[in-house]
Amino acid sequence: MPLMPKRVKYRKCQKGNVKGKAIRGSSLFFGDYGLQSVQPGRLTNNQIEASRVAIMHHLKAKGKLWIRIFPDRPFTKKPAETRMGKGKGDVAGWEAIIKPGRILFEIAGVSHEVALEALRLASYKLPINTKTVSREEI
Repeated sequence: MPLMPKRVKYRKCQKGNVKGKAIRGSSLFFGDYGLQSVQPGRLTNNQIEASRVAIMHHLKAKGKLWIRIFPDRPFTKKPAETRMGKGKGDVAGWEAIIKPGRILFEIAGVSHEVALEALRLASYKLPINTKTVSREEI
């Protein structure tokens, strides 16, 4: 079951632009270690799920993981080999809008080395630059 909202007010939405830094969700709240975005971008539900699987695979059912982002915006795509015009395409998937400084994932209950390695593996699955943060640093 992919990450997606149960219902939305509008079926399609415009892309907009991502300006500024993240105010909300920019500090660790649940866990001891986190993956923080460094640049703005959009993460699809598949990219979030791939990162989650990479983290859980490395944690081996130890510790706890919090996903701090949710893909609540639809993105559209026109079919292949379609001419220009004829309106906006159909909804192809869901994405989360990410601002710099946003905490994406948090981990608790594992050692320092295991947490950093799990977050490093997760960062490879994402199209934006990230850094790991810990509670000791903050």
